[in-house]
Amino acid sequence: MSGIPEPSAARRRYVTVCVLFWLPIGLTIAPLILLLTERGMTLVAIAGCFAAHSLTAAVLELPTGGLSDVLGRRAVLAAAGVANLAALVLVALGTAPWQLGLGMALMGAGRALSSGPAEAWYVDTVHARSGPGAELRTGLARGASATSAALAGGTLLGGALPWLLGLGPDLGDRLSGATSGMVLPLSVPLLLGAAVEIAFVLYALTALPEPPRPAATLRGALRGIPATVAGGLRLGGRDALVRRVLLSAAGAGSALAVVELLTPGRTAALTGAPESGAVLFALLACAGFACSAVGSHLAPLAARLAGSGERAVLAGLGAAAGGLFLLGATAAADGVGPAVLAATGFGLVYLGRGAAGPNENELMHRRVGGSGRATALSVQSLALQLSAALTGSVASLLPPGPLPWLLGAVALLAAALLWSGPRSGRGGRRFPAPPADGERQAPPRADIRSAVE
Repeated sequence: MSGIPEPSAARRRYVTVCVLFWLPIGLTIAPLILLLTERGMTLVAIAGCFAAHSLTAAVLELPTGGLSDVLGRRAVLAAAGVANLAALVLVALGTAPWQLGLGMALMGAGRALSSGPAEAWYVDTVHARSGPGAELRTGLARGASATSAALAGGTLLGGALPWLLGLGPDLGDRLSGATSGMVLPLSVPLLLGAAVEIAFVLYALTALPEPPRPAATLRGALRGIPATVAGGLRLGGRDALVRRVLLSAAGAGSALAVVELLTPGRTAALTGAPESGAVLFALLACAGFACSAVGSHLAPLAARLAGSGERAVLAGLGAAAGGLFLLGATAAADGVGPAVLAATGFGLVYLGRGAAGPNENELMHRRVGGSGRATALSVQSLALQLSAALTGSVASLLPPGPLPWLLGAVALLAAALLWSGPRSGRGGRRFPAPPADGERQAPPRADIRSAVE
């Protein structure tokens, strides 16, 4: 166990990794589309850049998860940071469409590489120190809460920096002139994010020791990925609990796609102008991330109050679905009252989803062995992304009004109802409820390799 941190130290390091990785992403949320517009790109070209991001992330999601399981968590996390560093520099400084498109594709690669290794490292480390029955929910909740807090802070800072540079002596205009237009005020949040990515890579390489792994060459690691990926997909089909988690991720993806697609237009209509609507949307996005952080922090309490992690997931997803129904019910209404109800619904979506996520993952980690943990998390992420892409496409074709909102609400409600049935493990057998914080218990687990066999 030499070099492997204690569970409390592992939790702190996991939280730090979450903050360092997601803060740069948050810094891009407010300025990114405006920066691409300033570079002369049309809406169609911008949509193409985002498509490059999504397609790259989707294509690489499972292979990179398998790479983490075969090669190690730390190396893949560092690669994610390097990909994001290159992406942020390209998008911040690039002027040609191919540079911006390549930057967005690299950002998608970084997203795929980061999906799972940090959480898998934390669970592996706790299991190595305290055994497979160790309590995980608190650490997972703090990591999710730190992620949301980093996104919220990054969103505010990324929106405020270009505005602050335009005050007084207009430092932003001077900066743009001194760099012949290469660095715009809207570029600054992305360059700050690139600096944070350097810190992330260094921290991942130095602060995340792993239990010894069998020696592996890159060729051997790549050869082992297909079997690991196939095992992850088979586990989702064979294990009832893992299947619920994956379907819940799909429901959450549908809900988030609807919220992110429709909210900007709704805020612009509320304020009467696109510019002020964008400011309101940035504030709402920050509030949403803050609600998600609070929900994640309260996830262990929700499990204790509900009596089990499964009931906590049901309550969290049910509350989020209720929030979407509120947004749908007020979509065609004007006035202060409907606006307050809509804001309440928006907060409920993120609060409920935040409370459900750590409980879902804690349950899944008790079913999945270390040899395929990152792959299982990648399958979960892929389910969310694919359902988000599909639902967003369908919602964009529906007439304005309540109907598009209700599409996401129904998907999330269906995901919540998956958790209302009897608790079941692999093969329909009942399994023990997760232990309360601090208790030790070793429920049955289904390793991905055993699912293949």
